[in-house]
Parts: sequence; structure tokens; C-alpha cells
Amino acid sequence: MTAAHSSSRTGSAPSYIDTTKASIARVYDTALGGKDNYPADREVVDELRQVAPEIEQFTVDHRAFLVRAVRFLAGHAGIDQFLDLGSGLPTAENTHQAAQRLRPEARVVYVDNDPTVVAHGRALLEENDRTVFSPGDLTVPREVLEDPVVTRHLDFDHPIALLQLGTLHHYDESALTCAEIMQQYIDALPSGSYVALSHFFDPQDEDSVVARRMEDVFLHSPLGTGRFRTRDEILAMLPGLELVEPGLARCVEWWPDGPQLRPLVPAQRCIVGAVGRKP
Repeated sequence: MTAAHSSSRTGSAPSYIDTTKASIARVYDTALGGKDNYPADREVVDELRQVAPEIEQFTVDHRAFLVRAVRFLAGHAGIDQFLDLGSGLPTAENTHQAAQRLRPEARVVYVDNDPTVVAHGRALLEENDRTVFSPGDLTVPREVLEDPVVTRHLDFDHPIALLQLGTLHHYDESALTCAEIMQQYIDALPSGSYVALSHFFDPQDEDSVVARRMEDVFLHSPLGTGRFRTRDEILAMLPGLELVEPGLARCVEWWPDGPQLRPLVPAQRCIVGAVGRKP
């Protein structure tokens, strides 16, 4: 997925994008060193940097987890259908690139309702005939699962990998709980499917101080969302799944590409991920 356009100047933003409010996708883009962001987005990252100077590494670790999880799913697990919820803005390595490098026939459906992401998603349609985009709301599972874009490109009679990465910690559980949302998605998946999930983490130890400081910044910033949940709360979002080893783990420690040469900094211990198989 390559960027259709990039801009960090408020005056050059399309009229349908409100640059006065931070966007989840653009805040991540900022932390990853991207250019599709505006002052409100950079303000959030600047504030996070005050309580967690390693916020960029925190974000890079999370993106690297996505790539490793997709490589596992396309390679070892043999999955050739991917439903990526809350896909965000393009980066150097995206779901369809990681999957199709190992399995060229893999089909990928991206779902996101952020206006900036929607603009990139439309450009994506022209690039890859096995990769499509749906401007849906991932917190309304039934709407996503019944979307013609999804049903036309994914075969729910065969295993699917559902990616819920870096998303539900930005959901306030005002309607359904995160566990209820995930239950609906998992119920719709055929046997042999996989779910990859990542989430901000409160380890309930000495690193909880950093987790709660980061949460406070997220909640009181222009973004207004970002919950750090406990292990039990996150595991409740993976009902009935058989977790792939090492289970729910720090993102940087899930199938690492090599030995950890430096001690983890606190923020790296405050984001976790898991991959589970539906029996």
C-alpha cells in the first residue's frame, strides 16, 4: 500500500478531513515518522513523549508485530484470506505486502472509517486486484461482516485471518464491550481461522505507572481515546481460541526476528499481542 498523497500542512488538507482534531490513524503515522499528519496529531505524540520518551519505539514494535503475525499466518498457517480491521495509513510494510510476498494469491480486505484512511483506501483499489478497501466501522461487526465488499472478496466457507491490531484500546465500550465485539467476529469465522489482536497493556506491576501515564495523555489529549487494559481483560477478547505460542506476549517478544540485544524500556512492556486459532 503506497500513499496516494501526503501532507502535513493544514491548509492543504481535503475539505472532508478535520485537521483540528487528532485522528487515531494520523497519530500512529506521526509516531512512525510519516507525513500524513497535522498539528493536532503531532501534539498527541509530543505529549506522549513527555511521559514515555520511547513512544516511537513502542509504535515501531507494534507495527513489526503485525508483519511477523501476517508472515506466520500466510506462511506456517497457510491462510490466504485476510480481514484487516482498522488498517490505518500506509507504511513501509502493510498486510497485503507481507501476506502476498509469501502467498501471492492471498486476498486482503482493509476496513477503516477514518476519512484520511478512506482516501488512501480508494487509491489502493487501483494498485492490487487482490486487495480491496471497505469504509466500515469495526465496532459494528454485523455491518462489517455483511458489507458486500467483504462478502464478495472473502469466502467464509474457508479459513480467514482476522486482524484486530491496535484498535480496541481506542474503543470506550459505550455500546458493546470489546469482548462482545470480538465474540461476534469469532462466531462468524469458519473453523481453522485465526485472529491476531494487539492492545495497550497494563502489566499491573512497576510498569503500570508508565501505562497509566500514557493512558492519561491519550484520554486528555485531542485524541481522547486509549485504554491500557489488563491481561484478563485482553484475553477476554479472544474467546474460544487456541493461542499460538507464546500466547499473549509483549509485541516485541512474539516470534522475534532475533535475540533481544538491549533491555526493554518500560513502554515496550506496555503493549501486547496474540494470535489464536478457532478450532
